[in-house]
Amino acid sequence: MFRSLARRMTPPAQVFDIHPLQLSRWLDEAWTGGALVPDVGNSTTPAGTPFLGEPAIIGAIDLPLPSATGVPFPAPSGINPAAPDSFTGAPIGPPTPPLIDPGLVADHLVYAFLIESTGAFEVLAEVVRRLSVGETLNPISTAAHRWVRTTEELFFREPPLYSIQGVLSEVRPDQRVNRRNAYWRMFGLEPPHPVPARWLRPGIADGAWKQDVGDGVNTSFREKWTELLRQVWLGRENAKNGIGPNATDREYIASLCDALRDMMALRRRGGLLAREEFAYVSTLSWFHLTLEDNVPIVVDLSAQGPGPAERLQKLAARVGMTPAPRARELFELADLMSALLRAIELSVFSSGPSVELLYLDLGTNATLLTDMNKIIDLWQSATGDRVKDRPSGSAQPLRLPTPSGGNAAPPPNGVRAPAPTGSPAPMGLLAGQNGHG
Repeated sequence: MFRSLARRMTPPAQVFDIHPLQLSRWLDEAWTGGALVPDVGNSTTPAGTPFLGEPAIIGAIDLPLPSATGVPFPAPSGINPAAPDSFTGAPIGPPTPPLIDPGLVADHLVYAFLIESTGAFEVLAEVVRRLSVGETLNPISTAAHRWVRTTEELFFREPPLYSIQGVLSEVRPDQRVNRRNAYWRMFGLEPPHPVPARWLRPGIADGAWKQDVGDGVNTSFREKWTELLRQVWLGRENAKNGIGPNATDREYIASLCDALRDMMALRRRGGLLAREEFAYVSTLSWFHLTLEDNVPIVVDLSAQGPGPAERLQKLAARVGMTPAPRARELFELADLMSALLRAIELSVFSSGPSVELLYLDLGTNATLLTDMNKIIDLWQSATGDRVKDRPSGSAQPLRLPTPSGGNAAPPPNGVRAPAPTGSPAPMGLLAGQNGHG
């Protein structure tokens, strides 16, 4: 979400110069626009179709409309992309001219899950804590101080009253537990690292995010997702096979996409998880954006690097922590997997001809083919799921996939987020290695 705002600025890091009150107000303004997705591929779904399970949820919890006098309620964000340290007195409008590559306005919940699984949130939380309570890190510039202040205001205190970010209260008092609850329900997965002991709240037991969820857990998500990648790879292997048997079954791939779509739709009934997804994606996008360039806080802590994973590794070392060993794959996978799951939920790949776009060169889908190949490679590397192995028996199972998730126990290797990764817990207190993809 914040990365969408940053794309409108030159350089993007100027988003860190905006006052936290303006950024908080902007999130409320972005709720309506962020709930929409652009047209994807050859989708028959109209561009701008609400992607929240229940379109009415947008207006149900949105801000009231402006009065007849035109006075907005409450005060607008007043963000000026051309002058971030100013206030216009009006909501921020659409970019003119439109961005060439705007990306998704709001990412899928899987984006938040993958970025959280890198350990970025916990590492940067410790950076903020250290700079706020003592002098164990390098002195920092005023620009970095601004980042620390904004980060603490937006993400490490109670959200403003009546804000769209208000997914923290007495009924769910811990933001880490709350996010894990959403990940568990939607994907049947957890971040690979435990909640750091420093942030454990009294009375909140380990695994609290699994309590009182009923049957609303998609425990078979990983199984179906991995099978989808396996079948697409099989299609790529046989794409130029003009002689001999071809095990590719495009209708089975479409059935897998439909099963994943229906499974996630079950968790979205009536607008469930809509506000949570928006808030959690917004939160993790801020920490991702911080690591996407050598911004002042990164430079001041001597953590410059060629990419987010390298910067995260150096920042973690400064505060005695270790990020996920496959953080590079997770960062690269986040945008790609988010876009693909959005498309699947919009029924873009619900027919045999449409799924061929994922593995056959049809002349107009070169970018999609490249992205799909990256997703397969990155998921296999991050999780250890051997997507490219040939099936030992039939290329497809006997039964067609169904959206059933239930609350059955996940497979032994699927309790935590895909595969071995490093916990961002402090050194010496590291949990087992497990990375996510």
